[in-house]
Amino acid sequence: MLIEAAGPLGIEVVVLDEANCPARQINLNSKHVTGSFKDPEKVRELARRVDVLTVEIEHVNTEVLEEIATKGVEVDGRMKKVAVHPSWETIRLIQDKFLQKEFFGKAGLPIATQIPIESGTAMKKSLQKAGQTLGFPFMLKARKGSYDGRGNFKVDGESDFEQAIAEMGKLSLYAEKFQPFKQELAVMVLRTEDGEGKLRDVHAYPAVETIHEDSICTKVFYPPRQTSSEVCEKARKVASDVIRGLKGRGVFAVEMFVLEDDSVMVNEVAPRPHNSGHYTIEAVPYMSQYKAQLYSILDIVPPSIKLQPRVAGAIMLNILGGREEESHDKLVDLTQSLYNDDMDVFLHLYGKASKPGRKIGHITVTSYSPDTKLEQLAAPLVKEVNQIRQDRINASSAQLRPDAPATSQPATALSSSSRDTKNPLVVVTMGSDSDLGVLKGAFEVLEKFRVPYDFTITSAHRTPHLMSELAKSAAGRGIRVLIAAAGGAAALPGMLASETTVPVIGVPVKATHLDGVDSLHSIVQMPRGCPVATVGINNSTNAALLAVRILGTSDAGYRQAMADYIDGMCEEVEAKAARLSEIGWKAYLEKK
Repeated sequence: MLIEAAGPLGIEVVVLDEANCPARQINLNSKHVTGSFKDPEKVRELARRVDVLTVEIEHVNTEVLEEIATKGVEVDGRMKKVAVHPSWETIRLIQDKFLQKEFFGKAGLPIATQIPIESGTAMKKSLQKAGQTLGFPFMLKARKGSYDGRGNFKVDGESDFEQAIAEMGKLSLYAEKFQPFKQELAVMVLRTEDGEGKLRDVHAYPAVETIHEDSICTKVFYPPRQTSSEVCEKARKVASDVIRGLKGRGVFAVEMFVLEDDSVMVNEVAPRPHNSGHYTIEAVPYMSQYKAQLYSILDIVPPSIKLQPRVAGAIMLNILGGREEESHDKLVDLTQSLYNDDMDVFLHLYGKASKPGRKIGHITVTSYSPDTKLEQLAAPLVKEVNQIRQDRINASSAQLRPDAPATSQPATALSSSSRDTKNPLVVVTMGSDSDLGVLKGAFEVLEKFRVPYDFTITSAHRTPHLMSELAKSAAGRGIRVLIAAAGGAAALPGMLASETTVPVIGVPVKATHLDGVDSLHSIVQMPRGCPVATVGINNSTNAALLAVRILGTSDAGYRQAMADYIDGMCEEVEAKAARLSEIGWKAYLEKK
């Protein structure tokens, strides 16, 4: 969308992203940098090709941005400094939500009371202190790496402590007093600076109402519904004050809560164009948030600027991936049939693959008449957006598994376990009960992802008839994956694979001799025509994770669960890196 705004203005944009990313699809120049924004060398390569560097996500390496802005990058043997907007200092501050709000609080801006939370063995005591200080309920939040509501946990009482520790204990955290807000507002603010980095001015767009479902912004309403002009102006003033205290040029989103007494409280800030400003593409065409971003970072904002929409009303609906890849097709088709004299409908598809819950586009509807009942006219679109969400929820609510065959029997497992002896999707087998301890990791993963599974012992040498029966009956029973652990000669996985069409994952077990290398070679060196997927020695955790990925090829629920798991690993590493940087290596090792 930035590129769409830049093209008519003759501004060239260079992108760092995957080779066929959405931006690349409409930006065919030879300067594209293929790679990840998490790779410092790729960021330096991008800096060499541009005059100004900006970001579309705040979870970036601010150390390399600081280096580029203050020391420069080498170009033809000379150091070239590249302006970074918004400032790397602002991005670094905003990356840590606790420090961000501490900064705002010291400036006298309205924030919720918050306290830091210790990790590790001290976490439970720290949570008790939070309960005493903030009262229940309170919000437990990740300081870094979270977005779209991820990294948040509501603590209703001490009975939630154990679950909070289990789910959040490895992250850098803070606790925040729970705010029983009645509405969420957002204001986009344009910040300008002179050539010396001194503030020129801030310009606020009108306030909009944002609706969040499943911790994701799904709808935006301009003007906010059932909200007085006084509250809207109060939100604009607070947002302007927030951005006035930061550094750098660009467009910022300020998200706020409206409390029961109509006071406004700052929730968080995004240093970039934002969902809540997408409506400006059509509603403020002479200065959309993307055009404003370009004008600001290039320092070409006119002295007098008005950001008032030219429409009387606008609604923005996010298109989120549904249960199936084509779940949004009906919604897209619907946009083509709703044009009338009272409402305009604008469709934006981003060129992204559809995944459950992923933002793949948005729809904006506008009206020029204040008398138009825009929400009523847009109701068919809202209804379809809600239906996509409901179908996605229904797909996840069945414990992330496909519908069982009509002849299936009820599961015999307890509700606390996902073991299902009648209709398992994964069966774990071992050559001997001595292998059971090795498979603990696999069982834990299958339980975590709520995969219906079963387990048994089948020796390739001592009970070949049982092994053969398991292999030959697997497909007919609806089993999707077999996990087989074996040590020594480790024939079990290969023998199973020779008698079934179901994927087999082998887990080499470390035996008394040869440290399990014999088991690894026995499983991985299968002859052509009889493949066995093989993980590391004793690594049953990876075997189960691979099984979940296999299930995910045909089930959107498992795909989304795996995507969330991968995001969680990323957040965990980033939190550790932040903690290491914060307390130093000596203190870090002592705490470990």
